[in-house]
Amino acid sequence: MEELATIVIEIEKKALDRWGKGDPAGFLDITADDIVYFDPYVGVRIDGLAALQEYYQGLWGKVHFDRFELLNPNVQICGDTAILTFNYVSYKGAQADRWNCTEVYRRDDDSNWRIIQTHWSYTEVFKNKMKQ
Repeated sequence: MEELATIVIEIEKKALDRWGKGDPAGFLDITADDIVYFDPYVGVRIDGLAALQEYYQGLWGKVHFDRFELLNPNVQICGDTAILTFNYVSYKGAQADRWNCTEVYRRDDDSNWRIIQTHWSYTEVFKNKMKQ
């Protein structure tokens, strides 16, 4: 189980690394067709890979950060499902943005892990900073 947890965390880190370089395709490459997606910048849930691709199209090349930390990662395994939760901090110069994230992965027929559910939310610290 620990080895599987490490695999899922590494998949996520690789996608986040690409995200920080303005390339959301790292996530699209590991996302299942039946994804459901929430984040605070979207007013409603996004359903399906095609809709997520459309949303990410508007973000391509716009998200950049110097580095990130994936803090307190926890992976819970249940058969062919892995639930990854973590605290996330991205840094751009002296600015730090803090988030909470839950990613639900499912192992597909080819033994690849694909995200089927994503939920990003602000931490209270970041939320308060956004109000200022």
